[in-house]
Amino acid sequence: MTEVNADHARRAIVEHTRRLADAAAEAGPGATVPTAPGWTVADLVAHVGQTQHWVAEIIERRITDPAELPTEMAVVPTDPREWPAWLAESAQRVASACSDDALDTPVFNAAGDERSGTRFWLAGMLNEAVVHGIDAANAAHRPADVDPAVAAALIGNHFAMLTSPTWERQRPESAHAIRGTGQTLQWRATDTEDGADAWFVERRPGGATWQPATREADVTVTGPAGSLLMVLTRRRPLPDGEATDLGIDGDLGLVRHWLDNTAHVSG
Repeated sequence: MTEVNADHARRAIVEHTRRLADAAAEAGPGATVPTAPGWTVADLVAHVGQTQHWVAEIIERRITDPAELPTEMAVVPTDPREWPAWLAESAQRVASACSDDALDTPVFNAAGDERSGTRFWLAGMLNEAVVHGIDAANAAHRPADVDPAVAAALIGNHFAMLTSPTWERQRPESAHAIRGTGQTLQWRATDTEDGADAWFVERRPGGATWQPATREADVTVTGPAGSLLMVLTRRRPLPDGEATDLGIDGDLGLVRHWLDNTAHVSG
């Protein structure tokens, strides 16, 4: 399974935030974001920059008690011409906060899984920069490009989140909907370094589970890691008969059901 180390993740946060800023400047603050319904580019910029500052503070202060999480958000510049510098600052701040020294120190982990808090937030901030960077690119009518290794890491993070205790608590309707009686789905990347990255999902009565594995499944979706990530995060639709870079072998209804019931709340 392709891995993205901490240094690669930190650099990618800074780079994808820069791309987001460039696309936001091109689209303009009032432009709508097709892949984030109800949002404008101004909303997108504020969300990403404020979230990066907020998370950086959690790690910098080594907060372990959720009751002590920051309650104030960073102030967004009113002049859009100041957004690129502000976003560069927020991205660098959170990347620096996720230093090697901080990776395994006690920090609150909102997912409640086995990862250290900083590793959880590092993956989350990479996801924010990449996925919302795709949103900004869509608003500016630009193509979005994601390194296959980064996309593969975010797919694993995506499934970790959907099967975490926190998802069960905060999105019980989704967690219940993706339970099942043994139905299986597989997502397989074709462009990662070893060409064998795959994510196997099983819908069990007690909850959905996932593991990095290649197995026989009721349905398998195959394609470039970036395309798989965009479909999983609902940044592009499933192919509907037309020729695309994605292939679907098996029960298409299972894939549609999974996607229909795993949407993130806006943001």
